[in-house]
Amino acid sequence: MNRCNLKQDKTLNTTDDGIIKQAIALHYDESRSRPVPQVTATGQNEIAEQILELARQHNIPVHEDADLAVLLSQLDLYEDIPEVLYQAVAEVLAFAYIVSGKTPKGF
Repeated sequence: MNRCNLKQDKTLNTTDDGIIKQAIALHYDESRSRPVPQVTATGQNEIAEQILELARQHNIPVHEDADLAVLLSQLDLYEDIPEVLYQAVAEVLAFAYIVSGKTPKGF
């Protein structure tokens, strides 16, 4: 289900120092009939650290964008990202391809 409006009801949990650590994992499967990136993990603070550690262990590039993370964290797991975020997520995926030395199919 694609949504044009993102939910506004999620609250962010701050740490003792007032900083929110947030991580979002995206998956892009070019072989899907409608290849749209999906949110595959989201977490704050300790969970965010675990997501980042898994990314490091598997040599998955990490891109920092706090505003985009807040928006993506409002999506349900395995939900396609909404069209309003296509450009921002495309830039993140392009970054991941470049730093990984890979190219998408057809390029």
